[in-house]
Amino acid sequence: MSGAETGRAGIAAAARTVVKVGSSSLTHRGRLQDSRLSALVDALAARRAAGRQVVLVSSGAIAAGLAPLGLTTRPRDLATQQAAASVGQLLLAERYAAAFARHGLTVGQVLLTAEDLHRRGSYRNAVRTLERLLALGVIPIVNENDTVATHEIRFGDNDRLAALVAHLVRADALVLLSDIDGLYTADPRKPGAALVPEVTGPAELAGVRVTGAGSGVGTGGMSTKIDAALIAGGAGVPVLLAHAGAIGEALAGRGGTYFAPLGQRTASRLLWLRHATTPRGRLLLDPGAVTAVVRNRKSLLPAGVTAVTGDFAAGDPVELADPAGTVVARGLVAFDSEDLPDLLGKSTRDLPADLRREIVHRDDLIVL
Repeated sequence: MSGAETGRAGIAAAARTVVKVGSSSLTHRGRLQDSRLSALVDALAARRAAGRQVVLVSSGAIAAGLAPLGLTTRPRDLATQQAAASVGQLLLAERYAAAFARHGLTVGQVLLTAEDLHRRGSYRNAVRTLERLLALGVIPIVNENDTVATHEIRFGDNDRLAALVAHLVRADALVLLSDIDGLYTADPRKPGAALVPEVTGPAELAGVRVTGAGSGVGTGGMSTKIDAALIAGGAGVPVLLAHAGAIGEALAGRGGTYFAPLGQRTASRLLWLRHATTPRGRLLLDPGAVTAVVRNRKSLLPAGVTAVTGDFAAGDPVELADPAGTVVARGLVAFDSEDLPDLLGKSTRDLPADLRREIVHRDDLIVL
């Protein structure tokens, strides 16, 4: 059996699978399509009946809210997007609950923003909630909380959110459902475009031409799905990109484009720090601090910081840059930005007792 065949077999046998479905696969002209949603639910219910766990990451809240609000296209302004999401999220959750109930299954809604996962406490709460739902036999339905998320604190698309959730719950596989049947070498509507059956590394994507635009009701496109596949693959999670109408085949590991795992699993919180956080500021390091942080994987002490930019609070993510301004790491800072200038360049032993701590602890730091 080839590597791809083994990988696809692994998706079929996965004990815990994250499945992501996009707006365009659930709606038509801004309205939820019961037939599409039911087909998805039927396939996931069959997976559960086989003794497997499933986490569903579902777009569609904003799209579902368009028709009730008399809107024909996805609004551009944030306030109207949030209003549509507040209406559509109720409709979407209601439809999912009813559809799964026909199979005797209970669902739980988990709405996230990137801000929820910047801080250790909120991050741990998300992990505990998802794990407890799964342990209770509930199917978690995850979506970005579009009703409160701002442009500054968004994940940006549910493809990337799905990749991060897959690592967060230590899933054995991620299935990305789309309105086309996989990754093509070019726009599949154009002559000569060919389906790419397998991707084993970023180098194989060099000849693939994709656009960032998705449907008129979603935020994603093929480029976001590739990014998501690489994020998940880099964390050791195999990915299958397939057509939503072939969900049964996809869960069996057939069809679509298979993305092989690219690396080993890392600490979940470090993956979040790398991919799900938006830096609120920057710390400029001297050469010695760069070596300590990057090469020796040490904590960042006040003595190694030469400058601070940005407005942030303790616990916020910040970039760590070398003397030339190149960002070398990202971490959760232990001080407010207004408190740092008086600490820079000073030895820890010269500081008051209540300030004798790392600026960024090594456990809260990821080297980029």
